[in-house]
Amino acid sequence: MDQTAPPEFTILIDGDCPLCKREASLMTWMDRGRGRLAQVNIADPGFDAASLGLTRERVMATIHGLTREGQIVTGMETFRRAYAAIGWGWVLAWSNWPVLRPMADAGYRWFAKNRLWLTGRRCDDGACAAVRG
Repeated sequence: MDQTAPPEFTILIDGDCPLCKREASLMTWMDRGRGRLAQVNIADPGFDAASLGLTRERVMATIHGLTREGQIVTGMETFRRAYAAIGWGWVLAWSNWPVLRPMADAGYRWFAKNRLWLTGRRCDDGACAAVRG
């Protein structure tokens, strides 16, 4: 793959979330240096959600991703596309089956809303207020 080509998909990761960081590292390893997946740390002080037409609260509330064409996707679809970009789409293929898709999507929404306490993370500075609901 031409390393100057834009990635197939970009995932916006909360770099302060231990589980999120672990999965991001796993996806980087799975990509094997092919550059198919880019990651942006939304917890980085230099991250500007407004440059994507989003708010910090919105990107903290649920996972977001960007297609090569610039389309924003959210929720479980972000994971489907990220894993597909690195050639591991089969891992989440089940989550796109008509009967299971609504359950997978709802499961991710529950996780997103509860990820702070599930990962033992404290967020006292107000930056994660959207996650708390």
